[in-house]
Amino acid sequence: MHLKIVGSAAGGGFPQWNCNYRLSRAARNGESGFRARTQSSLAASANGRDWILFNASPDIREQIAATPELQPFPDGPLRGSPIQAVVLTNADVDHIAGLLSLRERQPFVIYGTQRVLDVIDSNTIFNVLDRSVVSRRVLPLNVPTEICDWRGEPTSVVVEAFPVPGKIALFLEDQERAQDGFGTEIGDTIGLRVSSRDDRRSAFYIPGCAGIDKALRERLADAACLLFDGTVYTDEEMLTAGVGQKTGKRMGHLHISGADGSMAALAQVAIARRIYVHINNTNPILDEEAAEAAVVRANGWEIGYDGMEISL
Repeated sequence: MHLKIVGSAAGGGFPQWNCNYRLSRAARNGESGFRARTQSSLAASANGRDWILFNASPDIREQIAATPELQPFPDGPLRGSPIQAVVLTNADVDHIAGLLSLRERQPFVIYGTQRVLDVIDSNTIFNVLDRSVVSRRVLPLNVPTEICDWRGEPTSVVVEAFPVPGKIALFLEDQERAQDGFGTEIGDTIGLRVSSRDDRRSAFYIPGCAGIDKALRERLADAACLLFDGTVYTDEEMLTAGVGQKTGKRMGHLHISGADGSMAALAQVAIARRIYVHINNTNPILDEEAAEAAVVRANGWEIGYDGMEISL
């Protein structure tokens, strides 16, 4: 199994187009130690030819252009793509908007929970993806599912989806249900166990997660790799930076640092390789020389970047 991070930033990317916070400014100026990053996405292949994309970010055209594995084969037909399916972890705009850029009548399959597919079904703009060409398949929870291409042929990539604490997409929030998670229900946010049909080693992709409990720790035990929500370093990071009014918790993301952060929560879990992804433009770990980045590395974590490759 081969994995490739094609987008490692949270919504807005890094630098964000309208952000003048010191980190975005440093990246925009090309300062050393600041990598530009596109919005959250991962690609996986079990055979090196058929690729599964996890989430379709608004940056998908740029991401494909930077990833030869996702480009048409040199000896292929005049229209073609190695992308056989897109698996969605939620209905956030930074995870579904890229579907609109895949509208050139190229066959592939969209997989998502019933909750997420209902969001797409209810928005007629996604009808640009002709259902006779791009099919939609429900991804069941807690059941290993072999991802198939548009012909129904197996790709050898096996995915098991499971619910994680999170939040309904921002544009679907019901303000009258603020005390009830704004209408959040099971299936709005999922994590994925990714493996191949012929290899029991697995990676977990969880780009959005609001909390870690005993059940999740037990599920992650002995994983070959974990790609986990690294949106914010501290819960009140955006407020402290002066660029927003929401905490990480309010956005449905668990912070990294502190006794109640993800680093501490997963410190005793046996995971061979652990990587933070979905990193917000205010997170100080985006500065490779920052003390916070050093702390993350000292605790056995890697800081994900576009183009990072993982082999299981």
